Order: sequence, then structure tokens, then C-alpha cells
Amino acid sequence: MKIAIATHDYTDVAGHAGQARHWLVYDSDSGAETPQRLELAKGEVLHHWKEDGPHPLEDVSVIVAGSAGDAFVRRMARRGVEVLLTSERDASRALTAVLDGEVLAAPDFNPALLLCRLRDLFSKH
Repeated sequence: MKIAIATHDYTDVAGHAGQARHWLVYDSDSGAETPQRLELAKGEVLHHWKEDGPHPLEDVSVIVAGSAGDAFVRRMARRGVEVLLTSERDASRALTAVLDGEVLAAPDFNPALLLCRLRDLFSKH
């Protein structure tokens, strides 16, 4: 199973999954102890990605982030990806919690999500 954590700097969980360029990707099947660092090109950022070919996060099972719009969550669900939102800021603690089957801390209220929801009404997603 692959778990992708949206980050700002490969340390802190990013606030918005769709805009994140930096990701930590952990593959439990590979036997690797540490997650791989992945930096997306501008066109690969999930909010802008046109779904016109393979994506570097193509085969992940779980995405962890601080927030995500409803359209993003639906789009990922159609691809078989579960989106987990959390208020946990430490990416390594979030990864450990997911691997241990623990429930992540619920995300904090984010007023920016209201804008995301409004934008989702007019989104192609």
C-alpha cells in the first residue's frame, strides 16, 4: 500500500492537498524504512492536472492532508484513493498514525474551505 502525505517542506503536513507540490510517499510493500520525497511539476499539481496521462501519485491508496475540497475528495475516490484530512502538522507522526491504524486528529476549521466549496460548484471536477 502506498500512502502519500501532502507537505510544505517534506516535514509539515500541507494545508491543501490539491495545491501541494511536495509529497512524502511511503510504500509499505517495498520494505523501505523512509518515505520517498516527490516534487510535482506545476502541471502535475492535482488541482491543475488534466488527467491526460499517468500521474506520479497514480498508484497511491491513501492521501493525507490538512484540507481538501469536496470535489478533490470525490475525484480521488473515483480513482480508488482515500483522502484523510487531519490537523496533525507533523508529517512523520501522521504517517505513523496511518500505518498503525490510528484515527488522525480531525482537521481544524478552515475558512478557506468555504471558498474552495464555492469554486467547486463551478469546477470541471
